[in-house]
Amino acid sequence: MVALVRTVAYLGLEARAVEVQCSIAPGVPNFNIVGLADKAVGESKERVRAALSAMGLALPPKRITINLSPADLPKEGSHYDLPVALSLLAAMGVTDAEQLGDFVAVGELALDGRVVPSPGVLLAALHASEEEAGLICPQGQGSEARWASEVPVVAAPDLISLLNHLKGTQRLPDPPPGEVEAPPPGPDLKRVKGQETAKRALEIAAAGGHNLLMVGPPGAGKSLLASCLPGILPELSSAEALEVSMVQSVAGTLEGGRISRARPFRAPHHSASMAALTGGGLKVKPGEVSLAHLGVLFLDELPEFQRSVLDSLRQPLETGKVDVARANAHVSFPARVQLIAAMNPCRCGHLGDAALACSRAPRCAADYQSKVSGPMLDRIDLHVEVDPVSAADLALPPPAEGSAEVAARVARARAVQTARSEETGARTNAELDGDALERFATPDEAGRRLLMQAAEAMRLSARGYTRMLRVARTIADLAGMEQVSRIHVAEALSYRRQAPRA
Repeated sequence: MVALVRTVAYLGLEARAVEVQCSIAPGVPNFNIVGLADKAVGESKERVRAALSAMGLALPPKRITINLSPADLPKEGSHYDLPVALSLLAAMGVTDAEQLGDFVAVGELALDGRVVPSPGVLLAALHASEEEAGLICPQGQGSEARWASEVPVVAAPDLISLLNHLKGTQRLPDPPPGEVEAPPPGPDLKRVKGQETAKRALEIAAAGGHNLLMVGPPGAGKSLLASCLPGILPELSSAEALEVSMVQSVAGTLEGGRISRARPFRAPHHSASMAALTGGGLKVKPGEVSLAHLGVLFLDELPEFQRSVLDSLRQPLETGKVDVARANAHVSFPARVQLIAAMNPCRCGHLGDAALACSRAPRCAADYQSKVSGPMLDRIDLHVEVDPVSAADLALPPPAEGSAEVAARVARARAVQTARSEETGARTNAELDGDALERFATPDEAGRRLLMQAAEAMRLSARGYTRMLRVARTIADLAGMEQVSRIHVAEALSYRRQAPRA
């Protein structure tokens, strides 16, 4: 007899249909799993054997073959345990094979028969919704699966309870719907004293989704400014929150089905490897740039990252996705991020301060900043110098304007861009391109002349020229102006990268 159970294979954020076929035939007792399975899937037979033994069942003394079809698609992960066990039980006649055809099953088995969580349940639920099927998943991930609309979800705590539910002798309760977490409280811009230019650049970056680089000595407040950014960014829309949660589900970081409307904020250490930042590894997983999708990727101490690691971000920053190519798989992860970077002007950090600077200044600044490649810097829209704050400034009372006031202006500017996106398809000004950029970001005649003069004097690349138009469009949106004018272009140019100070 051959029994069939449906499950999925994960390739990036795509769930592909997989059919688990079980055959029990006469012959020398054996248990094989075929179909391009990795080690975790191959070990599934031992977990299944132990789980059935815990239920008081023994494998029949026959030749058992599990085929994962299509056979040329790589199968990775422990979520095949449950469909393998169900197909085996159906072939043994313990449960109804025809009834299992209405479900997609995912989940890992413990040796005592419990069904324990495995990554990617949200993707499996969305796939089941497309296939108009139900989903069988671990009890701890039932709330996560409920985010996929109109999917009948059977959240099983263990294999015995699941079998009783399928037979009708016991009914498993419907899992509760997932919760929307409130954004965690973060630092307020009222904590930042002085740094008006940097705060203005941060507001522009938040309003248009632009990349920002802050350069300044240690203790000037660069990291504090970056940590204030989530507090002024608008919340994710429902569709965006689901998109972000799909990445978290594949990475195994979506806990209890709780989805947050807060934009992701990822701050990897400068010792991070290329695979950690862009994704990859033996079992391809999303990296930091994908975990920060539709949010912020903060790179502190930018020149301390390995140059090859930084340059690996150039393509994701331009295209909004990461393509990870391996010999046995080619997967893509979304990576539409806002890059916020911070760095010291030189290794000692005190360039320009004669009392504290090292003896190699200004040569040390050129050597230190050259660790970041020109093409990488060209992809950063806003460059701002963060000057040190004196003790007298710190003794002043907090500024009157904080994150709430800035967030209101950012929200108004984003609302304009959202309305514009119906025509352009771009969520933010940072994504404007082609005809849409020419239509909405072309400055008036005075602004155009200034931009042309600056482009020649500053030797802007085509990318740099385009990014200046996008920044000018955002500045105009913050001012509530329909037309980009000379003053908006001038401010955008003031944030373009300048030569290191001596």
